[in-house]
Amino acid sequence: MTSPDRPGRAGLLDRLRTGPVVCAEGYLFELERRGYVQAGPFVPEVVLDHPEEVSALHRQFLHAGSDVVEAFTYYGHRDKLRVIGKDHLLEPLNRQALSLAREVAVESGALLAGNVCNTNVYDPADPATQTAVRAMFAEQVGWAAEAGVDFVIGETFWYAAEALLALEVIREAGLSAVITLAPHRDPVTREGWSFADACRRLADAGADVVGLNCGRGPATMLPLVPDVVAAVDVPVAVLPVPYRTRPDQPTFQSLRDPEYDRQTSGMPFPTALDPFTCNRFEIADFTREVRALGAQYVGLCCGGAPHHIRSMAESLGQIPPASRYSEDMSKHAFLGSDDVRSDHNRDLSGML
Repeated sequence: MTSPDRPGRAGLLDRLRTGPVVCAEGYLFELERRGYVQAGPFVPEVVLDHPEEVSALHRQFLHAGSDVVEAFTYYGHRDKLRVIGKDHLLEPLNRQALSLAREVAVESGALLAGNVCNTNVYDPADPATQTAVRAMFAEQVGWAAEAGVDFVIGETFWYAAEALLALEVIREAGLSAVITLAPHRDPVTREGWSFADACRRLADAGADVVGLNCGRGPATMLPLVPDVVAAVDVPVAVLPVPYRTRPDQPTFQSLRDPEYDRQTSGMPFPTALDPFTCNRFEIADFTREVRALGAQYVGLCCGGAPHHIRSMAESLGQIPPASRYSEDMSKHAFLGSDDVRSDHNRDLSGML
């Protein structure tokens, strides 16, 4: 399968047949940290207000080793814009995000992905919400199809049934689909399905790649992976948040910091998670582990930054452009081992 509007390019499944695919997500948190997205609403108005920052982050993630440029339409759906009173920006925001991503994908040869996500509207007991959600997916997927995306990512679904609805709309548009579910405290979907069962249903319904993203960090997402891999015969995606979650605090929303409790929310999520951030070596270790378990499509969700993506790519044996600047501590002025260091600095390491 090749890209529909760029003949001869390897599409997603062709690339997966030859090796793992790295996908950098995390645009929402990274642009919030940089001062371009408001925490709380988390609506990607930056796409219209500061498009140059979105394009720059696309290029930085690619430079670090991502194989995918994902259009920043996450939380750019009708309900999110309604909450902030900007419904009229829905189509301009989506079309602009897709245009920015497409420009970078064309210049780099990377895969171009559209994006839909949990709507926060879906209610299994209310058919009217299901009709509304389907319409929300249809408009976003329609714009993605017009932009010539290689595939659409449907992500962060609590309800597997909502994910199945997104998949149905993506397939009706004739596009490939990567569908990932968000595991929270309980290791089941909101319906109560195991993730292995939910991913099997998604694969059976035609998803090209299925798996898990967001919610849990590497340590608490990893135990869920073997059952998912065993349950399906399609490539498996694993994209945790890069935070040090643990069994008693398995999600980044559940993390607590006793050293800093002055937030009115009483929890570090979403703007005081810094002390829990995984370092690049932890991300490399996780990538090797999850790859050994059989995952083929890997990346990071909320909180992921370019240095994490570089570490992930390098751990898979890849050499992205950013590897030119990977560390070489032998030349550090005080801690290095290289003979070119000044003599008077050689004994400083014990004083630091």
